[in-house]
Amino acid sequence: MEMTTEASPQGDVPFTEADFAAIVALVREHSGIVLSTSKRDLVYGRLRRRLRTLRLASFAAYRTMLDGPDGGAERVEMINAITTNLTAFFREAHHFEHLAGHVLPALRPGPGRLRIWSAGCSSGEEPYSIAMTLAAAIPDFGRWDARILATDIDTNMVSLAAAGRYAADRVAPVPADYRRDHLRRLDDGQMEMSPALKALIAFRPLNLLDSWPMRGPFDAIFCRNVVIYFDKPTQRVLFDRFADLLVPGGHLYVGHSESLFRVSERFTHLGRTIYRKLR
Repeated sequence: MEMTTEASPQGDVPFTEADFAAIVALVREHSGIVLSTSKRDLVYGRLRRRLRTLRLASFAAYRTMLDGPDGGAERVEMINAITTNLTAFFREAHHFEHLAGHVLPALRPGPGRLRIWSAGCSSGEEPYSIAMTLAAAIPDFGRWDARILATDIDTNMVSLAAAGRYAADRVAPVPADYRRDHLRRLDDGQMEMSPALKALIAFRPLNLLDSWPMRGPFDAIFCRNVVIYFDKPTQRVLFDRFADLLVPGGHLYVGHSESLFRVSERFTHLGRTIYRKLR
């Protein structure tokens, strides 16, 4: 999950400071995302589309819906609408190189248990990149008890990720041998992940602020370009929860603009947004 700015909309529906403040509060309460005033135009543009879909004439009516009996379902749609899922296969390639070159070789010899979590998986490029990395790095990978958990707050993205179908230009960053081994071209020109690769990954909707049903432990967690939108107290709690679910010495990968400096003392920084659990 990542958020970007948009051009200032030409507002045909009034969007008051009270409207914006109420939506900001709801988004923060239910997702942990902190929306600054610089995101006002983005929020307006995205939610104006929701008003059209719902045939509502004002943001006041929309706020009434959010507070009403259908509010829970619409809050999910609201958060889906304002999050922008910017991702790519093998984005920040050094993370996958570290996984293959350092994390996987350190695992005990022979077929064993391996668990990795992609927290904020968006449309699936990250967990599929992890899966291809595992398959290439472990010669007897098919004998391992290996699973990847992929979660995202955006329910629409989780569905797209589980389908595992991408436009041909989207898979361009995938190495040619990986494309040969794990993708097939469909009649409509799209590329689809192989059934074997899909079988490695469990896609689930999950709000990181909610309770987590999984127990772990995980050997590695990818949470990239997610916590930048949380305040420091929320980040601190989240990194503690990640540490609790990692094996001793487990690894955490964060986004290029994210850091655990003065946020968590439970990890040591290995460089290039890679962290190892200390305790």
